[in-house]
Amino acid sequence: MKYAFIQRHRRVWPISVQCRVLQVSVAGYHEHFVRRSSNVQRRHLSDDALLVHIKAIHAETRGGYGWPRTWKELLARGIRVGKDRVQKLMQQHGIRAKGKRRFKVTTDSKHDLPIASNLLNRAFTVAEPDRVWVGDITYIATDEGWLFLAVVIDLFSRQVVGWSLRPDMTRELVIDALRMAWFKRHPAKDAGLIFHSDRGSQYASKDFRHVLAEYGITASMSRRGDCWDNACSETLFGSLKVERLHGQRFKSRRQAKDEVVAWMLWYNRTRLHSTLAYVSPMQFEENWLAGQARQASA
Repeated sequence: MKYAFIQRHRRVWPISVQCRVLQVSVAGYHEHFVRRSSNVQRRHLSDDALLVHIKAIHAETRGGYGWPRTWKELLARGIRVGKDRVQKLMQQHGIRAKGKRRFKVTTDSKHDLPIASNLLNRAFTVAEPDRVWVGDITYIATDEGWLFLAVVIDLFSRQVVGWSLRPDMTRELVIDALRMAWFKRHPAKDAGLIFHSDRGSQYASKDFRHVLAEYGITASMSRRGDCWDNACSETLFGSLKVERLHGQRFKSRRQAKDEVVAWMLWYNRTRLHSTLAYVSPMQFEENWLAGQARQASA
């Protein structure tokens, strides 16, 4: 390689003369060796220095990332390091993600209201935004009493596109979340959008079905008592509670509400999602839209 030859003979002939004879630029020669030096420094990042970065990510995510997401976050920040090294360092220093917990079923499916067919049937991979939304309800304990959370998730990007927080678990809770999603996304009424949920009375209520019809959305419901039919929302709630809520005591519903909303905004904008090749839900959708724009202009 020309640059290597110049480097070996730099004490014999001037660098500028060698570059002229070999028809390479002096600037290119220097840039090559600056880049090599930078790469060597990155490869030799000490364990202590790497541990500082790992601990910073662990603190920023409040212990929400295990070693796979931590490794991906390091790469996203320009720190080139092997995943085995990250895993080993985290194990040695007792740095681990908060453990998953099991949560109880919230909604009541013992009713005589109409039940929609299971159109989704666990087909969780969706080709475009706003083709399938999924909804669910969970609860948060506070000193003032329960706070109930209803969400609407776009299955394409796993983005939370609508939510509602109320002290009671009524049909208004899920209607408010759906309306938020609708006004935020404005999907076309003839787009064939499906809304999937469990068989809870809130989702089977006449008022909720009326709003679905108003927006041109088709209802889909899980099989009785099968949480895996709505696994994406269960996963979201598990992450919320483990990463942000577990171990906290909320003196008021307002305090809990602020914490939940802050986490969902962070989840949408920043949290790396394993299903999305370790990018955030919003970044995943932005990448898809950019790809569509490139195809249209080609």
